[in-house]
Amino acid sequence: MERQTRYKIYIDQGHNPTNPNAGAEGNGLREQDVVFRVGILLRDLLDANGHFETRLSRPTAETQLGTSQNTSLAARANGANEWGADYFLSLHCNASTIPEATGSEAFVYAVTSPAYRLAEEILRRLNLSTGLKNRGVTARPSLYVLRKTAMPAALIELGFITNPSDAAKLENDPEAFARGIYNGILVYLGLA
Repeated sequence: MERQTRYKIYIDQGHNPTNPNAGAEGNGLREQDVVFRVGILLRDLLDANGHFETRLSRPTAETQLGTSQNTSLAARANGANEWGADYFLSLHCNASTIPEATGSEAFVYAVTSPAYRLAEEILRRLNLSTGLKNRGVTARPSLYVLRKTAMPAALIELGFITNPSDAAKLENDPEAFARGIYNGILVYLGLA
């Protein structure tokens, strides 16, 4: 991989603070609040590195994107495309009716995409940083933000907000999640 001097990383903190397109809830947490915090911490780590320029989909906790689920998703993909991002990362928390469901996983448009290896590295480093199970990377071409972004894009499910242990880590140590993603990016780009 040819090394650039600066990489433009678009960090999409999934969901809106309120509907339309609000996130999942579990164990007293709201997905949109958790991913907002992790996104801010990830931005701070990347910005301090000197090799990155970042942009957030939600620069403030109150930032509301779009007036429907579709326009919310479009605002995120369009924001990354118009900015000319090199990579797009959408941060989410998983939810399940099975409280024992646990771990981090990622979705990409295709297994042949450069995003696949990026997502693999991020999941490896999330596992090392948080101790959560690595559930692997899956192609999910139907996801809007993966279909409509012009750059390698990965949607990262940090952990299960519906699992008490995952939720406690998400609430009490968001830095571990940001650090895991950051370390995965560094390894992928050969900057570690």
